Amino acid sequence: MSADKNKAGGYGFGSVDTVISADDVADAASQLSENAPSQDELLALTKGPPFIEIRDLVAGYGKMEILHSFGLVLGQGQSICLIGPNGAGKSTVLHSIYGFTNIYSGAIIKNGVDITHMSPNQKLAQARIAYILQDNSVFPEMTVAENLLMGGFLMPDQHAAKQAVERVLDKYPRLGERHGQAAGSLSGGERRLLEISRALIMNPDVLLVDEPSIGLEPRFIDSVFEILDDLQQKENKTIIMVEQNAKKGLEFADIGYVLVSGQLALAGDASELLKTPEVGRLFLGG
Repeated sequence: MSADKNKAGGYGFGSVDTVISADDVADAASQLSENAPSQDELLALTKGPPFIEIRDLVAGYGKMEILHSFGLVLGQGQSICLIGPNGAGKSTVLHSIYGFTNIYSGAIIKNGVDITHMSPNQKLAQARIAYILQDNSVFPEMTVAENLLMGGFLMPDQHAAKQAVERVLDKYPRLGERHGQAAGSLSGGERRLLEISRALIMNPDVLLVDEPSIGLEPRFIDSVFEILDDLQQKENKTIIMVEQNAKKGLEFADIGYVLVSGQLALAGDASELLKTPEVGRLFLGG
């Protein structure tokens, strides 16, 4: 058997002939956590002072602890991609930031303000953090404009909400042209654009993005990442992303974190993590 036939890889992009099982990926990835980065090392990856900071977070669901002393630091206008084996706790980080988990200890700080125990509504309306859910979060029987208006449900002034909808429709002509159509009639890429756009109605400065490429045909994936890049580069949005397509996520982000068993195992510039042999072997298919 040739050397190529022995090649093994994880998930993401890459041609593999022998695929490492999920358990083997988790076991091999856990070895990366032996020298987990300190909070000071995470701080060194940021540009400017911390805008979002998670300190020693212990969180989970009910009595089940998922995250164990997890830390994160991100500067304003930066992006981070969380990768790791299934069940590593990546989405739980987003859920914890937004208020969907039980937080047993630790803190979540935004721009110097402790937001740890704010409710999801408070996170959106007061802390200006928006959560872009995974696929299928549009209301298919409602029109595009009605879906967008749902993003402003916390606004006390519905006139202001309608103005925000108009601004989004102006920004994204593809949606503007379809504003009166049922959301269920949109293509997969257009539905994802609608989900992102709905999150913009409250003018958040932090976007939590959960699996933006999931369920999309390859031809739509690049356009979704271009939209997110535009929001970061032109509107200075801070983006915290979970992405199963590890290669695509790290190509997009400024910083990459590898999570294993609810803990941070590895962190670095995303472009450098792409070159790390173990990250490539386990998560990039090469």
